[in-house]
Amino acid sequence: MATDPAELTNRARAWLAEDPDPETREELSGLIAAKDLEELAARFAGTLQFGTAGLRGELGAGPMRMNRAVVIRAAAGLAAYLKGKGDGAGLVVIGYDARHKSADFARDTAAVMVGAGLRAAVLPHPLPTPVLAFAIRHLGAVAGVEVTASHNPPRDNGYKVYLGDGSQIVPPADGEIAAEIAAIGSLDDVPRPEDGWETLGDDVLAAYLARTDAVLTPGSPRDTRVVYTPLHGVGRNTLVRAFSRAGFPAPTVVPQQAEPDPDFPTVAFPNPEEPGAMDLAFATARSLAPGSVDIVLANDPDADRCAVAVPAPGTQDGWRMLRGDEVGALLAAHLVRKHRDGRGGSGTLATTIVSSSLMSRIAAAASLPYVETLTGFKWLARVDGLRYAFEEALGYCVDPEGVRDKDGITAALLITELAAELKGAGRTLTDLLDDLALEFGLHATDQLSVRVEDLSLIADAMRRLREQPPTALAGLAVDRSDDLNEGTETLPPTDGLRYYLSGSPAAGVESGRVVVRPSGTEPKLKCYLEVVVPVASAQALPDARKQAAAALTAIKSDLSAAAGI
Repeated sequence: MATDPAELTNRARAWLAEDPDPETREELSGLIAAKDLEELAARFAGTLQFGTAGLRGELGAGPMRMNRAVVIRAAAGLAAYLKGKGDGAGLVVIGYDARHKSADFARDTAAVMVGAGLRAAVLPHPLPTPVLAFAIRHLGAVAGVEVTASHNPPRDNGYKVYLGDGSQIVPPADGEIAAEIAAIGSLDDVPRPEDGWETLGDDVLAAYLARTDAVLTPGSPRDTRVVYTPLHGVGRNTLVRAFSRAGFPAPTVVPQQAEPDPDFPTVAFPNPEEPGAMDLAFATARSLAPGSVDIVLANDPDADRCAVAVPAPGTQDGWRMLRGDEVGALLAAHLVRKHRDGRGGSGTLATTIVSSSLMSRIAAAASLPYVETLTGFKWLARVDGLRYAFEEALGYCVDPEGVRDKDGITAALLITELAAELKGAGRTLTDLLDDLALEFGLHATDQLSVRVEDLSLIADAMRRLREQPPTALAGLAVDRSDDLNEGTETLPPTDGLRYYLSGSPAAGVESGRVVVRPSGTEPKLKCYLEVVVPVASAQALPDARKQAAAALTAIKSDLSAAAGI
């Protein structure tokens, strides 16, 4: 990091001379003219790091921000990597969302690929990320790039890279690509022709939509009534068309959030999990005739995640957001029943170490293989013989042969089919969750998530927990602790800690688990909590939920104190 004012200013001027974007040139020129050394130091403190999530960061000028210069370098590094692997004549397919600069970044990527001798094809307009993941395999590409920051704040954008198997990059590919990016010299030496790439037509989208039919059982009930929000993202048209193909009633789309808008004006964070993000969807549902809406659905802005809400009479909103763990278990139970009925293929059920362990019991009861991976679909999509995968952050892969990533469109179709089948039997998604609790125990989950401005606070918390590990949380003894930095027999090393908690008859808890890790995409420390409470009867469920909630609250408090956050 440059600390000398003259050196810092010279670095900024050298970057300015190469910046191809008039907007960021003007921005950086203003900072230089104003001698804003604090802001310049932040922009030039290093370079935005390329990792297993690709790139993601705040838009702006300089190497620590997302901008065209950074993207061109990333694309050139990816091209060099592909050529080094013998794929120098292959096809790279590029998709993008509706965020600020996404279309520019997509065009720059296509130009760099063509300039490097590869072929490039850009999706015809902003589309959901799962369409890009599908297109890679459908078109036989050697790699794919999706320009998106998913559910990050409006000021962010990102750059997600897939290889030819349709899965996101994992080590060592990420490090090898990062090394190629670091080796890029002057941007003037990166050829960027003004044309030569293909802009795809809607036939790729049509092929994706045709593939969505495969997740449903022919002849299954299709009478679920849905309120839906794309949260100002790109999911609406694709989801509505998928619902129409399937024969579901047209969803009622939340009008204030129907159109793509990179400023996300109606939400603080465009993430269905964030407080307030679903308020307009619930208000839309309440505005309709009582009993006329069965479920509320939401996609995040790039539509690779799916949120589900169910009626909750007597509550303030009248609706309750299901946790990703709950939706994950519901879809697992639905697919297992399809398998037992001969309506779906067998295969492995998979989730991550931070998601509910309930699916392990569902899989065991069905005599199906079960696997846990590190966080993220970059790992889940690589599970051998995968039939279904989910992670607690609202991500579900229900058609791994079509899309080797989370897919909020097909997940929405499948949960809507399940709701319709239950409705035909006079039951609801909530009833099925109760059934699962009675059969396997109540697996209650929660999360302690701390957003920080100073990333050193996260490192301090992890260090504190490693140096002084807790011996008990909420009165539950820590039976075993794993420092995931060291890896395990089944998991590669990662910065994380895992605690297994003993049961407590007094608290009514059978067992517990806690995983602590820094977020890979946001400035957050994330702690994932689970307790299992046995349930003897339907009448005992309310008390079991109270016991679980009390235990989770106490774990949060003790863990926060132990981590110093």
